[in-house]
Amino acid sequence: MDVGERNLMPLHQTDQTDKTDQIDKTTILVAVNDIFFYTKVRDALLPHGYRLEKARAQQDILEKASTTHPSVVLLDMNDRTVDAFQALETLKADPRVNAIPVLAYANHEDVETWNRARALGVTKIVSRNEMSARTRELVEELVTLGIRGEA
Repeated sequence: MDVGERNLMPLHQTDQTDKTDQIDKTTILVAVNDIFFYTKVRDALLPHGYRLEKARAQQDILEKASTTHPSVVLLDMNDRTVDAFQALETLKADPRVNAIPVLAYANHEDVETWNRARALGVTKIVSRNEMSARTRELVEELVTLGIRGEA
């Protein structure tokens, strides 16, 4: 088989290395329970080839982060169902997932939330308005950071 034929074969036939611990550059773990905002995130990312994995409850975050290996975790710091602070603490304490960049958003007036999120290791926190307007760009910025290992 020449190089050209090898490049046409499906990945699973050409590369037998273990991929279980590698980050999936297209999967975003979304811990957003506000249906309006989740729809905005979905509409911004799905057309660009991203796959969304939804964390509906607190226990889903670490479980799904460690099994799906997302390129970014997206947290709503003001979510009433998921404790985003606990999620950050859990993610940053677990060596299997602590390198995954975390993008969060919060009310722009809630300075305490912003400061606490930063102290817990959030990679980037923005206002709800900025998240709404620039979802894809923000996710792509963090995907790039994660790929380069700078997160």
